[in-house]
Formats: sequence, C-alpha cells, structure tokens
Amino acid sequence: MSLRLSTVILPYRRWSEGGREAWQRAEQLGFHTAYTYDHLSWRSFRDGPWFGAVPTLTAAAAITDRLRLGTLVTSPNFRHPVPYAKELISLDDISGGRFTLGVGAGGSGFDATVLAQDPWTPRERADRFAEFVQLLDRLLTEGSVSYEGDFYSAHEAHNIPGCVQRPRLPFTVAATGPRGFRLAARYGQAWVTTGDPKLYENGTSEQSIQAIREQVEQLTDACDEIGRNAAGIDRILLTGFTPDQGRPLESLDAFVDFAGRHQELGFTEIVVHWPIPDSDFAVDEKIFEQIAMEAAAQLR
Repeated sequence: MSLRLSTVILPYRRWSEGGREAWQRAEQLGFHTAYTYDHLSWRSFRDGPWFGAVPTLTAAAAITDRLRLGTLVTSPNFRHPVPYAKELISLDDISGGRFTLGVGAGGSGFDATVLAQDPWTPRERADRFAEFVQLLDRLLTEGSVSYEGDFYSAHEAHNIPGCVQRPRLPFTVAATGPRGFRLAARYGQAWVTTGDPKLYENGTSEQSIQAIREQVEQLTDACDEIGRNAAGIDRILLTGFTPDQGRPLESLDAFVDFAGRHQELGFTEIVVHWPIPDSDFAVDEKIFEQIAMEAAAQLR
C-alpha cells in the first residue's frame, strides 16, 4: 500500500489573513487530509489568536473539493457527545463526506481546567474517553439514542439524517496504552500516535522506532482479542513529537528516509505540520512544498 501524506494546519490565523489560503494550498499540493487541533488554546499559542476547530473545518470544507478534513484530535476535556455529534453530522454533510474524527483521551493542559474544574486523573480521563467514544459511536449511527452513563447522558437524542459516510464518519483513535488500543480496535477505522512522549527530549531515533514498533504490536494484540484483522486499521503518525523533531523536514531525502522507516512498521499515513514561522514548526516552505509534491511518489 502506498503511503499517504497529510498535514495539520493550526488555527492561529484569521481566515482573512492567510487562514483560507493555507487550506486551499493544502489541496493544491495534493495532501490526502488536512487536519486541525481541537483545542481551546495550546502551549505557546495560548496568548495569541486561536480559532475553533469545527467552524474552521466547516469553512475549509466550503472552499475545497477533494481534500479530506479532520480533527487531530478531539477530546472529552470540554465537549459533550450529544451536541458534538450534531456538529459532526453537519460537518460531514457540508464536506460531502470528507470528514474524519480524530479522537483522544486529552491531557492535563489548558483545556483540562478551562471550565474551572480540577484536572482529571489519568484513570478518569481513560474512563471518560471510553464512554465518550462509545456514546459518539451510537449517536452517529442510530436515529435516536437514550443513554445513562457514569459521565454522560442522552435522552431521545435525535440525529437524523445521520452521516453521509455510512455507517458513520470514520474514527481515528489516538492511543498509547492498553485501554486506548482496545478502543481503537473496537471503534477505530484508524489509529494515530505521536510516538513515545518519554523519548521526545532525550531519546534516540532508534529508541523511538522500537517504541512505536511495540505500540503497533499492542494494537495488533487488541485486535486479536476481539477477532478483528489489524490490517484493516490505518496507522497514522503525527510527526514533530519524536526525537527526530523537525529534522525530517530539512530536506526531501531526510523526509523520505524518515517516512520509509515508519512505512516499514506498517504505517499508512504520515502527518506533517504546516509551516509556522518562529515556532517549533518553522520549516523552509520551499522544502515543505517539495516534500508534499514529491515524497509520496518516492515512497510507493
């Protein structure tokens, strides 16, 4: 299978000041999917402009034709499945069935406390994540849903006409631990990882490859537990968080080498960040566009 190349466009620019052009250019360059983060703020961008994921993706759907669109990733930190399902069905409809939901457990950053709540423990995040995904799956496939869970409830939640994509829009599940892998195996059309976060600052490329290989094995084991063929789940790597950091985008050859090593692990999609000057995602735009246009052919 050929390796797909996608990008993630952070929503930090006004639509009229470069935001619109980035999404259109992503389609022109031939990216398979353009994602955006689903946060209320994020790291060094907290004190600057930051726009909502769903409105941004809806606007992007209106100005593109072929490009798939997605979140990478949504979390339960500030969302409830019932109103969010209505937004997702609308976005899937407006995009003509080009939307993919990336979903994860969330972390302990700004989003975790913005609603004036105490940060959830890792166990509670995992518990909420499982219930969030389970209920979203039902809301996006059933016409009317009533549900009473530990964290979320629904009473005759109607979601007619449902998704354009059937039986529902695809889920890309972020997972690095056993419970997450079980969710990916049961509900995911794809799995996404950023590698092992413990290796980001002081690890090596070789250690990262081994850690990701072990993650792939855990996904396979989770699929085996429920009798699912793991080959039916796409494997996506979001770059920029492995020990390699920005080096794969320093040249076409460097990227082809990096992507090829992950393709050998069975990855079907590599996601690179759209260039942002004066940030961790700063990169030569000419090299970035060369990678977008030429790398996939070299990796077939």
